[in-house]
Parts: sequence; C-alpha cells; structure tokens
Amino acid sequence: MSSVAISDQTWENSRLLSCRMLAGKLDISAVEGREQIGVSRSTMVVGLESSSNKAEEDGGLREECMGKPWRGISAGLVVAPVPGGVAPDTCGQFCSSTFIMTQLLPRALVSPRWLWESIRPGSSVKGTLRILDASWHLPKTGRDPWREYKERHIPGAYFFDIDACSDRTSPYDHMLPTADQFAEYAGRLGVSNNSHVIVYDASDFGSFSAPRLWWMFRVFGHPRVSVLDGGLKAWLREGHPVNSGKEPRPQLTEFQAKLNTSQVVGHEEMVENVEKKTFQMVDARVEGRFRGLEPEPREEGIEPGHIPGSLNLPFPSFLTSDGSEKSPEELRGLFQEKGIDLSRPLVASCGSGVTACHIALAAFLCGKEDTAIYDGSWVEWYMRAKPEDVVSEGRGKTV
Repeated sequence: MSSVAISDQTWENSRLLSCRMLAGKLDISAVEGREQIGVSRSTMVVGLESSSNKAEEDGGLREECMGKPWRGISAGLVVAPVPGGVAPDTCGQFCSSTFIMTQLLPRALVSPRWLWESIRPGSSVKGTLRILDASWHLPKTGRDPWREYKERHIPGAYFFDIDACSDRTSPYDHMLPTADQFAEYAGRLGVSNNSHVIVYDASDFGSFSAPRLWWMFRVFGHPRVSVLDGGLKAWLREGHPVNSGKEPRPQLTEFQAKLNTSQVVGHEEMVENVEKKTFQMVDARVEGRFRGLEPEPREEGIEPGHIPGSLNLPFPSFLTSDGSEKSPEELRGLFQEKGIDLSRPLVASCGSGVTACHIALAAFLCGKEDTAIYDGSWVEWYMRAKPEDVVSEGRGKTV
C-alpha cells in the first residue's frame, strides 16, 4: 500500500494510529506527532488498491490500516491510506473504489514548529498565511496586550483587538460586531477570504483568548483559521524568534463576511431554554465562580453563580500542563465525565464570551462543528436576571 501526496506542504513523518468510520467520515482519532493534525474527523478519504479487508459491523475499520503513513496539507485536506478504499457509498454499503474523495474539516490547531517552517523564507504557503495576535486580558490582571505585542510577537503577526472589533453600542464587553464591521477590520489587517489565518495569544495558560478569534472567523464564514497550539508560550519555549515594534502596514484587502446566526445565542433563547431544555448549556468559568464561591474578576456589581440548568467545564481542563490542547480522546473523556452529549445541541458560555470558545474548540476537535456561543454570557445574564434565576452557593442576587 502506497501513500499519496497532494501538496507541497505535507506532513511526512506521521503515522495513523487509530481511525474509524463515523457518520460517513473517517475519524482520525490518534496520530503520532500532535503537530500533524488539528481535527479528529476527516471527510477526505483516499482509498488505495482494492483489498479483502472489510469494514467491521459497527462501521469501524480493521486494525490493518493502523500504523500506515499518511499525509495532509495546511489548506485543510488530508490523504489517509484506507484498506481497500473502504468508505460508505451512496447506498450505505461499503465499496472498494481506488479513490474516494470529499472535503475535510479545516485544521483547528497548528504547532509552533509547523508555523515556523511555514513562515521561513522559501515556504510555499507563507504568502497565504496571516498571523494574528489575539491577546486579551481581564482588566484586573493589569496586563496591556497592545504594549506586550509591541515588545514581542511572532514575526509577521498583526494585533487583533477583540475590544475594538466589537459592537461598541452594546453595554457588554466585546460583543460580536456586524459582518460588515468584521470584514472591514479583517481586511485592514490584510486578511482575505483566501488567507489561512493563524491566531494565538500571550496568555500564561498557553491559550486564553485566541479561541475567541478562531470562533469569530468561523462564525463569520471563514473556516480557514487555526489556533497556534500552546500559544506564544509554546513558541518561546521551542526557541523560535520574535519581533518587536510594529510590523509594516499590511496591504488593504477585501474580506467578505456573513454571520452564521445558528452559532450565536442571545439572552431570550437562553431564558427560554431554562424551561424547555432544548440545548445543553456549558459554562467555561472556573468552578469557584460557577458555584458562586469566588468573586468575578470584573467591575463591581457582578456576583458569581450560574444559569439554572447549566453544567460546568472549566476551560483550563482542556489544556495540558504546558498549555497545549489535550488529545481528542482526553477531550471526549472530559465531556463524558460531565454528562455532556456531543451528539446533542450545545451552547457555551463564560464570563463575557471569551473562554466559552474553548468549549467550541474542544468540541470541534472531537468532531462537533456546531457549538454555539452565548455571547453575552454571565455578565449579561446576571445583569438581566431575576434573583431566582441566579444559582449560587454564595451571595447570589438580591433585588
């Protein structure tokens, strides 16, 4: 069995460790070398030479395909060797066509090593990349992300201010802007609809606000966006260079954006869901804030607690000790431990809509593409809630 390369930007030294057919798609759930893949579910299958291997009754693939070389490209396509071209045909049966191809979900993560190789002189993908520093910090930390960006940033990166690119008429912080406002802001940073956008932040966590910008691009119709796994912290740890000051002004480009309204949930829908339980609500804040025992790190007047019926899955639990994203298997386990069913509708929230996007990213890495965000999150809920709609083991809300 031979492998097929379809791009000049390939992953040459990875091996497929486990996979299965899931909803008609190849679920690549384990790959040797975490930098080689950013999503767990592929819908591009290249079958090579017919063989006698048959699909298992549960729709899985036999272990004969494990350990075989495979390759992929940064634009979001994967070539994976599959015994006998095993894939479901239109009749729901299994066929052995030589090549079966469809489109793959874009990679959600890229490694520092991959990014460094991609921006070095001579890289064939350098011109398609647009790197954005999406750093944002809670006011009480005293950190200034713009100042820190000018002190050091990844070469070629531009600063994306999620407060500046927001609905400035809203009483809540960094709410989504209109599609036109987002398109104008992205275009001023040189982002086009052909760009592969790489987002990162300088958080001590490794990743804090970058998933918010990842989600923003996706919700405005641009799936070619990836998070730098481990953020600036990992970039520095691996010894890659940084720039200081400002980058040369990017060429103004046209970026077209269209809001996917199914990925954003408003206050009225959240209120209705408390009664109807149409979707699962998951809160990304740390447990103490969720339970109402630790203070909210914002302006006075916002007490901790949670929305009735919501579950708690703190965003740091998705990250390893070095700040990288955990494996899809570990992420699935976290969702399962909390009783969260990834086959059902899921809405994520947090304090103000930033770390909620970690839940969307983690679910995406598990193959769930449609997690929505409650943009106003806890700040909006608390400010508009009746006292009985604030669940807290602490002070709660009084009239």
